[in-house]
Amino acid sequence: MVFEYSPPIFTKETEMEEEMKKSDQRVTRQPKGCDSTTGVTVEGFKPDTEECVVDQQRWTAVHARRAARVAISAIAREFELDRKTVRAVLAQKAWQPYRRSVKRVRELDAHLPWLEQRAAQVNYSARILYQELSSQRGFAGCYETVKVAVRPLRAAASVAALTQRRFESAPGEQAQVDWGQVTVSLGGMKVKVHILVMTLGYSRRGWAEGYLNERMANVLAGHESAFAHFGGRCETILYDRMRTVSAPLEGQTGRLNPTFEAFALHWGFIPRLCQPYRAQTKGKVESGVKYIKRNFVPGRQFASLDDFNAQLAAWQAEVADVRMHGTTHQRPIDRFADEAAALVPVAGHAGFLAAMVRERVVAEDWLVSIDGNRYSVPFGLIGKTVQVVRVGAQWVIRHRGQVVAEHAVLAGKAQLSVRGEHGPGAAARNARTRYARPAANEVTTAPLLDLRQVQVRDLAVYEQLLEAA
Repeated sequence: MVFEYSPPIFTKETEMEEEMKKSDQRVTRQPKGCDSTTGVTVEGFKPDTEECVVDQQRWTAVHARRAARVAISAIAREFELDRKTVRAVLAQKAWQPYRRSVKRVRELDAHLPWLEQRAAQVNYSARILYQELSSQRGFAGCYETVKVAVRPLRAAASVAALTQRRFESAPGEQAQVDWGQVTVSLGGMKVKVHILVMTLGYSRRGWAEGYLNERMANVLAGHESAFAHFGGRCETILYDRMRTVSAPLEGQTGRLNPTFEAFALHWGFIPRLCQPYRAQTKGKVESGVKYIKRNFVPGRQFASLDDFNAQLAAWQAEVADVRMHGTTHQRPIDRFADEAAALVPVAGHAGFLAAMVRERVVAEDWLVSIDGNRYSVPFGLIGKTVQVVRVGAQWVIRHRGQVVAEHAVLAGKAQLSVRGEHGPGAAARNARTRYARPAANEVTTAPLLDLRQVQVRDLAVYEQLLEAA
């Protein structure tokens, strides 16, 4: 059989069609052997997508043309295949779908377990993950690789957030605690008030109280006030990772702050911590904080912090407790009737601060430091150890079982409370006046830096007093 070659005849229209076809191929970057209906891929944008391969129909046609003694180069032109591809097809005795013989190992594969764990912690930021991979884990790949790997993780997290189920607790099973901050007018001055909120999980009944800071003393006092308000406590209390609850003290390790852990053991409840970056798991109290900010605070004026708390308590009883709750469709005070019986009673249980005995060594100025303030004791106890216990609003100081001093608990920090009968010079801090004797039965309450000018006396007088003591 003799094949005659007839050169193609190009017309102006044919040249234009060929040029348009080449232009379309440049735009789509379609690999050879790919049909337009099979979905063209662009290398670099989808690195895991495999190139098109010869399907079974075309494989059969190639073999048929070769059986008809058509040249390989002619078959390649006819089917728009590379000649090496045609030879590979002809070398196959039977058609087989393409299978990658050796799995391609990507540089990011070794970091995938870390990436899956770390992504949620940085809110699925591919930029942050790429920076950490490059600087801390020796990753030498490009940012696009990380971005493509993070995309399905972010999508899965979004689906999980949409499908998460609300956790409903049984009566008395769980309460949730959180802080909220508002800026209000106290006596005509703008002050930031920190509101501690506790919400019962079943009834959604809440308790709240305002403080000037979020220190440990206020956290503990707030819990005890909430227990008294409800008449009991839940089995578990849920927190986010607030410093006073979860942060260990310096030099110690553990999930809970040791002081707060002792407080929980004293009252017998189990503190639970939210998972990192999952504060929405305590959504009941989060909603309670928002409700206070949006319903109680706007338009109100307060004479003082005490007035703020008095109005807040009245609002809770008159508004919050009797509203129709949007989730339960019941009034919290009505559901609380079912929950009250399930709470662990706290009546008659001594408070944590009252039960905690603190030991202090009396300083040379006859003062002991308690919670950032200083209180006087009889000057004969210099250098000796005393025991401090809080009883209501009073500090009771004992030595060898005997009460040696009582002081009202001072608000704030760096305050001084001195009783005149405790000894000479307790209010004075400088070397010239520290041994002056105050008037009998005098109580001085002043900042530590507010020093009084008192009479200077011969030190021998007080040395004799010390010897007599």
